[in-house]
Amino acid sequence: MISLRIEGPVAVATLSRPPVNAIDEGWIARLQEVLGMAADARVLVMRSNQRAFSAGADLALMRSRFDSAAGRAQMVEFARAMQRAYAQLEASPLVSIAEIGGAAMGGGLELALACDFRIASDTARLGLPEARLGLLPGAGGTQRLTRLCGEATAKRLILGAEVVDGKEAARLGLLQWAVAPDELAARAQGLAADLALLPVASLTACKRCIAAARGEDGFEMELAATGALLGSEDTQGRVRAFLEKRR
Repeated sequence: MISLRIEGPVAVATLSRPPVNAIDEGWIARLQEVLGMAADARVLVMRSNQRAFSAGADLALMRSRFDSAAGRAQMVEFARAMQRAYAQLEASPLVSIAEIGGAAMGGGLELALACDFRIASDTARLGLPEARLGLLPGAGGTQRLTRLCGEATAKRLILGAEVVDGKEAARLGLLQWAVAPDELAARAQGLAADLALLPVASLTACKRCIAAARGEDGFEMELAATGALLGSEDTQGRVRAFLEKRR
């Protein structure tokens, strides 16, 4: 359902469950397994070889559980498992890139929101349309979209169940980049290669401090991380080289 290829410091996870990468418990378990297998890489690219990046939760799974209280309780636990897996991705030292060539809907977009970078085709369709079914995006969508784009945009997309194309998603801040479909793979690969050249300790510390901005301890965390990085051999070598060049 998800294949993994590791090329030096870059890991490429390809979502490959036909036809639209529908998400079920097995898919989530495989995602967590892939995250563990890629732990020694620096950068993780999430991409798809299907017509959608991911269309979200498996509809067959929903049908089988929707009619009973026990089944509905299972669906809540399924959403909890998705939250855990996406939190694992978000908190990973890996710098993650979602390469979105097709539709990213519901839980598929929530997966992309847990990545550090999102680059999409300008024709890709993105949305959290669960409100149309009387539901909500419960795998972290209400939280991450609000943090990323602000309350006004989150309300527009979630309460309005609006689906936007890649160009509009980039304008709203949902993506960092929207590019022509035939440029997407090369741009994602180039970004991964550039990130892989950066020191892993610095990337990890930056991710932790940016995440801490949601709380009140981010400033102290910046100072602690700065002190640790200043003492590292890699940082000292880079700073000395930069200062010598400037001189």
